[in-house]
Amino acid sequence: MALSAMKTKPLSEQVAIVTGGGTGIGRAFAEALASAGGKVVIASRRTEVLRRTADEINAGLGAERVFPYELDIRVRAQVDELAADVYGRWQAIDVLVNNSGLAVPETVDNVTDDGWETVMDTNLRGVMQLVRTVLPFMRRNDFGDIVNVSSQAGKHGYADVPSYCAPKFGLLGYAEALRDDVRKTGANIRVFNFCPGLVDVENVRPDQTPRDGFVHVANMARTLVYALSLDRNVVLEDINLYAR
Repeated sequence: MALSAMKTKPLSEQVAIVTGGGTGIGRAFAEALASAGGKVVIASRRTEVLRRTADEINAGLGAERVFPYELDIRVRAQVDELAADVYGRWQAIDVLVNNSGLAVPETVDNVTDDGWETVMDTNLRGVMQLVRTVLPFMRRNDFGDIVNVSSQAGKHGYADVPSYCAPKFGLLGYAEALRDDVRKTGANIRVFNFCPGLVDVENVRPDQTPRDGFVHVANMARTLVYALSLDRNVVLEDINLYAR
């Protein structure tokens, strides 16, 4: 599809879903998208955290642009309901940020079935379920961006978190297959992968200095907005950010 024929849409008119949007990287993403004028649904299991985050961002912007939504990404029915509710309200899902994730610190020889399955269900199967549900809405509107938050643990194995590394590696493989699909079908949908190193999710205010070896979350947010603002025929496939 030629660039001139690709549908475009300013960020100020876009609707985004950010999983794990109540704190840390997800919150920084949500605030950046809302500051650009978009509508942002932040989804996770922690309802009170989501409400507080939405209230704080909206108060700072002087406008209601961030909306909390309780979601357990591991439950298919809740995933389907989220996508249907968002599309039903605004007739669009333009950006999907797959940011939900957790880690269970178990070494290779002490991995438990429960720990492994919990991490895999959240960090990989949950992403697949949400993409599978949202993708038809993006195809219907011939527009969309899917942003996956992987990790340097998706490229390098670490002995203390094998159950975290496995789905993060898997997420990159799934994203590559997804990207190949939208290319072959000619869909106006891009797939981005963030692969950060250590990100400081404690010192998050603009005036705070991140810990040594950590990236300030603001850098993640600025990179997201930059990536989404590129021409529709341009995609940053794997975005590596880490402190020097």
